Amino acid sequence: DTRSPECYELSKTGYYQRLKLPNTSVVFVAFNEPLSTLFRSIHSVLDRTPPELLHEIILVDDGSDVEHFGKELEDYIALLPKTKLVRAKERLGLMAARVYG
Repeated sequence: DTRSPECYELSKTGYYQRLKLPNTSVVFVAFNEPLSTLFRSIHSVLDRTPPELLHEIILVDDGSDVEHFGKELEDYIALLPKTKLVRAKERLGLMAARVYG
């Protein structure tokens, strides 16, 4: 648990009940990003988010045209829990790609 001691104490008193919080989806939009940066971000969400609060992670490939965004990315994402890859056929831009995902 990475929370501060004060926050942890509040959770024991009922002030902060994470089981009552809604679960969430996290959307990453990427265009020709280095895989190491992308994987670090995804693992950060998986490692730091309580599992009961994380519904899914959606990675939207916004029309990338670099080779490493092909099979290598698909194979790695397939190994991760609660993570899926959505590919746009052409570049949509940040907001449109987020809605697409």
